[in-house]
Amino acid sequence: MSPHAPKALATSLFQRVFASQPTVFASAPGRVNLIGEHTDYNGGPALPFAIERRTVIAAAPAPAWQAVSTVDGTPHLLDPSGPPAGGWTDYLRGVIRVLQREKLAPTGGMIAVASSIPIGAGLSSSAALAVSLAKALTMLSGRRAPPPLLAELAYRAEHDEVGVRCGRMDQTIAALATRESALLFESATGEVRRVPLLGRIIVMETGVERRLTDGQYNQRRKECEEAISLLADQELHVPSLAAISPEGMPQVERLLPVPWLLRARHVVGETQRTRTAASALMMGDRNTLGRILFEGHASLRDNYQCSCPEADLLVESARTHGAIGARLTGAGWGGAVILLTPPGHEARIVAEASDEFRKAFGRFPEIWQTRAMGGVRAGG
Repeated sequence: MSPHAPKALATSLFQRVFASQPTVFASAPGRVNLIGEHTDYNGGPALPFAIERRTVIAAAPAPAWQAVSTVDGTPHLLDPSGPPAGGWTDYLRGVIRVLQREKLAPTGGMIAVASSIPIGAGLSSSAALAVSLAKALTMLSGRRAPPPLLAELAYRAEHDEVGVRCGRMDQTIAALATRESALLFESATGEVRRVPLLGRIIVMETGVERRLTDGQYNQRRKECEEAISLLADQELHVPSLAAISPEGMPQVERLLPVPWLLRARHVVGETQRTRTAASALMMGDRNTLGRILFEGHASLRDNYQCSCPEADLLVESARTHGAIGARLTGAGWGGAVILLTPPGHEARIVAEASDEFRKAFGRFPEIWQTRAMGGVRAGG
């Protein structure tokens, strides 16, 4: 799907299903996380940017709640107080419940959803859905919700209502992103700093879809929390894994057994990598950034154990054929790989990595490029 198609698709879907016209539109972007994976719920920094691909909500007031999406094309009656259905409508119910508690929701609505963000590709399609819906529904109710509030509302919907034990990075970038900038997001304090990001990033989808509500993601967060408790039991008290300095790791190495030690190694190293990457971007140092991407992928593979064979092959193939940097982006267990390449060598590196992928898995990866874009907005 073209990055520019979702608004037209949402409009036509709304007209066909509801036989009327939408009165509001809102959209929010997916995101690529350059570096800083699994740090936002561990008190550390992340360095995401918003991509060109977006989720669009077309909506109008109604006595009750109805929704349809290009995901299945089937109209759904929504009972916000009903049990989880195990699909995309759970995110809608979650947003509605959060808005109702804050007295920001209309009494009902007709909702059509279209998106050019690949689902399950590690590009935060769920946060884009939650943030864009929160924007659309507050517009329907005539209430004003600035971007930081939209990010918080969407986070509560995904974390508290849907049950994804995520941090706030995805919702923050979907709401607060600006063009030609990544966002250095310090999860411990909520501080955000814009870091210039010019040019385009290559995205190669592994074709392995994963869901954040699957047990592996929540298990990793549980292990991180258990690591903090295990350290406290041995009189080493730290507020978060990201608060452990590299100099403090030798003591942690003595105190923590596997797998908790591996999780701590990743978070401590990734915290340092993320801040170094932000400095490299500020100085225009792509070589340092690329090295950090490779190091970050190795840690996701070996320490956090959340990579997959498809991502590992793409990263190693890209390295072999001359990429400056590459790594799995997103929570892992599938998703997409990002590439930095020397100018003029993009096509060759991508072609060679794609061919090796086809030989190994019998198919080509989906490949596209993106640049840093803005966050949530009224309209498409």
